[in-house]
Amino acid sequence: MSTAVIKPNWSPLNIALMVLGFVFFWPLGLAMLAYILWGEHYGGSSEKAEKWMKKQKFKMNGRGCHGRHSATGNAAFDEYREAEIRRLQEERMRLEEERAEFEDFLRNLHMARDRDEFDSFKSAHKAKRADEETTSRPKKKKRDTDLDDE
Repeated sequence: MSTAVIKPNWSPLNIALMVLGFVFFWPLGLAMLAYILWGEHYGGSSEKAEKWMKKQKFKMNGRGCHGRHSATGNAAFDEYREAEIRRLQEERMRLEEERAEFEDFLRNLHMARDRDEFDSFKSAHKAKRADEETTSRPKKKKRDTDLDDE
């Protein structure tokens, strides 16, 4: 039996602490609300809470949180699963290589298109400059002697 003053239930003390927690620092109020709602689920006592934490750590290690998968006890299934995992990893690597090749292809395609656009700009710019130079040159006035020849 627990003799704690604050138990995870809707007592006037817990409600007051929750309200004060929201008033002064909202995460404290939220923590108090979570304790009231789910405190019994986690044990309500330090012993039960530690037991629950150990159980969760065991579950996480067993599920392969660190990239490892636990053995099922059936050697044939474990061998099949490892072979499938290897196959999927190889497929993932192949797809990653294809993606990188495609990105290189697109990059080259964009570079070629940009190069063509730049070349057409430069040729148009040179043509425009050449036209401006020919039109901006002062035309030679015909001399009177040139007029006599005609």
